Amino acid sequence: MALLRMSARALERTSEATLSEQLTERSRSELFQEPSAGENRAWQNSLPALAQVLCDAGLDEVQVLIEYQMPLSSLRADAILAGTHPETGRPSYVVVELKQWSEARLVPDTKDLCLISGSGYRSFLHPVAQVRRYCDYLEDFTAVLNDAQHHVAGLAYLHNAQDRNVSDLLQLNDGRVHLFTRTSRGELIRHLQNQLSPLDGALDADALLDSPTTPAQQLMRAAADEILYGGKFHLMDEQQVAASLVKRAVAISRRSDTKEVIVVSGGPGSGKSLIALHLMSYLGRNRRNVFHATGSKSFTSTLRHVVGQKNARIANLFRYFLNFRTAEKNELDVLICDEAHRIRRRSGNQDSLNIHRSGRSQVEELIDAARVPVFLLDEHQVVRPDEMGSVKEIDEAAKARGCVVRHVNLDEQFRCGGSRAYEHWVRRLLGLEPGGPVPWEPEPNFELLVADTPQQMETYLHSRQAAGSTARMTAGFCWPWSDPRKDGSLVDDVVIGDWRRPWNVKGESDVPGGPRSSLWATEPAGIGQIGCIYTAQGFEYAWNGTILGQDLVWAGDRWRADPSVCKDSSLRHAEPHDFVRLTRNRYKVLLTRGLTGTVLYSTDNETQTMLRTLVPGRAAPQQ
Repeated sequence: MALLRMSARALERTSEATLSEQLTERSRSELFQEPSAGENRAWQNSLPALAQVLCDAGLDEVQVLIEYQMPLSSLRADAILAGTHPETGRPSYVVVELKQWSEARLVPDTKDLCLISGSGYRSFLHPVAQVRRYCDYLEDFTAVLNDAQHHVAGLAYLHNAQDRNVSDLLQLNDGRVHLFTRTSRGELIRHLQNQLSPLDGALDADALLDSPTTPAQQLMRAAADEILYGGKFHLMDEQQVAASLVKRAVAISRRSDTKEVIVVSGGPGSGKSLIALHLMSYLGRNRRNVFHATGSKSFTSTLRHVVGQKNARIANLFRYFLNFRTAEKNELDVLICDEAHRIRRRSGNQDSLNIHRSGRSQVEELIDAARVPVFLLDEHQVVRPDEMGSVKEIDEAAKARGCVVRHVNLDEQFRCGGSRAYEHWVRRLLGLEPGGPVPWEPEPNFELLVADTPQQMETYLHSRQAAGSTARMTAGFCWPWSDPRKDGSLVDDVVIGDWRRPWNVKGESDVPGGPRSSLWATEPAGIGQIGCIYTAQGFEYAWNGTILGQDLVWAGDRWRADPSVCKDSSLRHAEPHDFVRLTRNRYKVLLTRGLTGTVLYSTDNETQTMLRTLVPGRAAPQQ
């Protein structure tokens, strides 16, 4: 999808004010967000510069796809030029990144991170590295580009910069992606003429925009290849910035007296665990002492299982936060704390005798254990009263120990079909953002439906799985969770009218016809069990069904939380304001597990009516 599409000639003839108005309106209607002042400046300054170059090159009929959204992602390329190649006559596409930078230099001890004038200490990905990843990503996830006869190249145009003011950036060479400045404008014109012919590019633009998307690999299924062989994941934009900052900190850690802590924040599907797996692979291959830790039994057990199928020894690198309470100071080169929102206040049970108790908080133990501690978290995924993982608390603990703290915010997301609009819709729905619930506007990247009954939801999800997708059902913790019967079978605890199903298995026991708890999200038979918050958190599947229980219901014009119906003992003694906050966070996690679609159902009549009002689509079984 592109926010705007026009020929180079039409772009050149459109006034800056009109262009900004059109893109602003499209951003509101398609992305459900107001563009920033910086985006408006970029549209008014950079796009006319690109249009003028294209027209000077005689490429008036080339199609310009402005703010092109990457498949299964909310990342957007500034523009993609669509036309035919002057030599082969085959479709040719050029990914363009436009920068208003006038001065820039490399971050010391890195090759792909930049500092720009006026940005302070914030690091930016080198434009060539950024565009190269866009090109690779497009080819990997766009069916029409799987054909090797199609030509995909890229360029970055720093139209305000002179070569002498960005000389550091010219050192990064890439045969596929080129960097141009105001100084090299003539070279840019010749380069474009070598990539695109003057012919009308309308049909080639149609082919790209209409191309089916190849679904992204599920994280757990590709984990073993990433760890063992370097994998096939592409880190994009701020993901690569985070990885490069970690690599830089590791490189200088042995020769510096200053310890760096890297904190990476991002919503569901923004690529936090992807960064963790990439770093595990890279650092392991470079003989660095690195461990991966989480506070989630299901997540860690699944990683161990998937990786251990190919190499059991590597599975030992995946641990829990509490495993590092007795580690020597700076014993590790790197400790990657994934799902860091699940960090507890203390390691171990404070009500029992613990001979290893250090007197430190768990976050202090994790910081002390490694030369470079890395924390990846989403503050809206704190789901228990004793979980304290937050950027503020990590910052305070690190700075108290004299550490330098570097932050990266992954404001892009890859789950939910790359639908930023859906995550925004969920946050508005649950009151995690101001403004109240809003109607869902159907979009091509993600499907949202309401089921009239739990049976209808289940039938629909089974039809999706039968068609080749993965599908799971989850629910709020409003029903008891029984131990298996003596014969190993599960009790149908989740009862709604005549419909009844079991929760997922407790622990790692095997039961007839169903996977153990840690494999619920990745084994096909998991669709027959209802996942709870502790099983679903950290995982993804194509289709997600969520049952909202009586613990959070819509009453009049607001949500009402009811602790009396919650069956989770960890919330039994939560303060009322904590219960409300944690319950909303739990449903936010459950509602954002799906890659391509979500089905909703509430056991409360008023809430169900509200959902039907907001969501036009219904879950009818596929024919």
